[in-house]
Amino acid sequence: MFCKTQELKSGKSKTLFCTESPHHLIMLFRDDATAFNAQKKATFARKGLVNNHFNAFIMQKLQASGIPCHFEKILSNTESLVKRLEMIPIECVIRNIATGSLCKRLQIPEGMELSPPIFEFFYKSDLLGDPMINDSHILTFQWASEEAITTLKTLTARTNAILKPLFLQAGLLLVDYKLEFGYDQGKLVLGDEFTPDGCRIWDIKTRKKLDKDRFRQDLGEVIEAYEEVARRLNCPLP
Repeated sequence: MFCKTQELKSGKSKTLFCTESPHHLIMLFRDDATAFNAQKKATFARKGLVNNHFNAFIMQKLQASGIPCHFEKILSNTESLVKRLEMIPIECVIRNIATGSLCKRLQIPEGMELSPPIFEFFYKSDLLGDPMINDSHILTFQWASEEAITTLKTLTARTNAILKPLFLQAGLLLVDYKLEFGYDQGKLVLGDEFTPDGCRIWDIKTRKKLDKDRFRQDLGEVIEAYEEVARRLNCPLP
């Protein structure tokens, strides 16, 4: 049994706690929601519970398909045990359909299918607004090695090949999402979370938004949308 010893880090919607094991942390999913670099904030009942179970479901699907992940097991409705990683300060973003910042940057019409999907790196920094970077930045500033860059791209592409059809089978479009990786005793593995907080999901027929854009754009029914996605994917929720 793993127990929390002290708080390690508290982010926008999750808190990490140390355990008696130097190789494990407890990840607490809170009911907090933020947008626009935490300029917009709110709290939604059941959000932590839904995201915790949703993340566990997706991580287990990925692990079963050979993607190494930090997830170990659910401990409670809002807590999971995860491996303690040395995180890389990089976000790996996959875009299957054009929306958001891509449309603003390049004047691409929203909803355009992107084939092949677009892959982008972003430097993880709230202070700087997570600026887009490339391989050259990563190598020059020694955020990751050339070998690691290749692994990040490979694991992200493999993840997309697993999740995109999974969502399609549920009548959902996995529009875009971000992944974060870290080292587990020298091995790169998927960390952080995979929830509707960090991806965009649309209904395949109506293109109704079923992710955190409902909060960003004041569309309402935020948690109801998260729960609908979980239900369609056959992700069990308490």
